[in-house]
Amino acid sequence: MKNVIKALVGTAGVVVMAFTISACSPEVGSKEWCEDMKEKPKGDWTPNELTDFTKHCVL
Repeated sequence: MKNVIKALVGTAGVVVMAFTISACSPEVGSKEWCEDMKEKPKGDWTPNELTDFTKHCVL
């Protein structure tokens, strides 16, 4: 029974962390996201971020 409770608590912790992490970052293409990307060093951008920035913030 203790193992089941530990597994449920662990799973709940992972779910809460996932929601917390996703809630902290602005939506891709939003004004806040574009501003965050402008502040981020260009060398740290991923190819997907570069594509999204060009698509949503430049064009």
